[in-house]
Amino acid sequence: MFRRGKSVVGLDLGSQVVKAVEITLEGPEPVITGFARVEIPPGGDKSAALAELFKRGRFRSKHVVTSVAGQSVVVRYVQMPKMNEQELKQAIRIEADRYVPFELDEVVLDCQPLKRSAQRGGDGEAKSESGETMTVLLVACRQPVVEEQIKLLQSQHLQPLAIDVDAFALANAWELCGLPDDTLEQSAANPPAADGAKPVDDRAIALVDIGASRTSINVLCNGETCFSREIGIGGHDMTQAVARKLGLEVFEAEAIKRSGEDKEAEVARAIQPVLEDLVNEISLSLDYVENHEGVRVEEVLLSGGGVLAPGAVTYVEQATGRSARTWNPLEGLRVADDRVDVEELEAWAPSLVVAVGLASRVRAA
Repeated sequence: MFRRGKSVVGLDLGSQVVKAVEITLEGPEPVITGFARVEIPPGGDKSAALAELFKRGRFRSKHVVTSVAGQSVVVRYVQMPKMNEQELKQAIRIEADRYVPFELDEVVLDCQPLKRSAQRGGDGEAKSESGETMTVLLVACRQPVVEEQIKLLQSQHLQPLAIDVDAFALANAWELCGLPDDTLEQSAANPPAADGAKPVDDRAIALVDIGASRTSINVLCNGETCFSREIGIGGHDMTQAVARKLGLEVFEAEAIKRSGEDKEAEVARAIQPVLEDLVNEISLSLDYVENHEGVRVEEVLLSGGGVLAPGAVTYVEQATGRSARTWNPLEGLRVADDRVDVEELEAWAPSLVVAVGLASRVRAA
């Protein structure tokens, strides 16, 4: 899907803000060579925002990678008999009919076999004659959504290279930053049991991105996805709660939520019910994956504009009973300071995880 090239722009087409990060390969080293963000006003045109974004960013490349999310996207972890890649391509459309709630001729479908298999159960009961199964990541998106996004990009004379899923862009950004040694070494630290069964104490991390309208979760075990989910709660719900509590316009509430200033306690009280609902869903997700996959989710890494709200990180940590922190997708990456406003880039870093993950596909170019 990729043309040969040195630079790729990761384009996060949010509901309220469009963000772009350009990564250029200088030899084997990925370097951030462009960054811009443009807020979409209420009732505003995303196409106009996109045009302004590329005007501000002064990007080298017109090659872009974007992503999809929401109810038009389906992600499933499917148990299937072990087979080779060619057999999988032939079998997946038949298998997909059980999991995709759309007509198959109306979706774009893709799949990827995973190294890790579910500890027990799984979504399917498929067995091969030998009893061996594999976990397959199945992704489907309604074709009109993909076509609309491509049309938007082409209207700005951009060249779409690939369309990803938000949750998987999180994992790509994390991989680009570099996994900690202790995470990478879990396979060696927890060898299979004598009967060949997988260990049940594998450690996992949860990447949680709180966007404007939704929150994406991707749980990684040994660097590979084992669970993903979207929750229909985001930063905009917090902003609306602040606006109602303080009697403000939404744009005023958003500014106060970000800066905190002398109203931090009032903002924290206003967003508390939203955080409770969100963290309850996050906790349910983490409990599910621990029980289903036999892993221990030891840390929650938070990103997205929603984590900028006062007290959000502390509340997630206390309510989930797991270590939680904001993570910086720029960590370990060199920035071309002659092309990028480094101070502004760092200020918005927690909200750039999806864009960085999309741009990381430059390594496949």
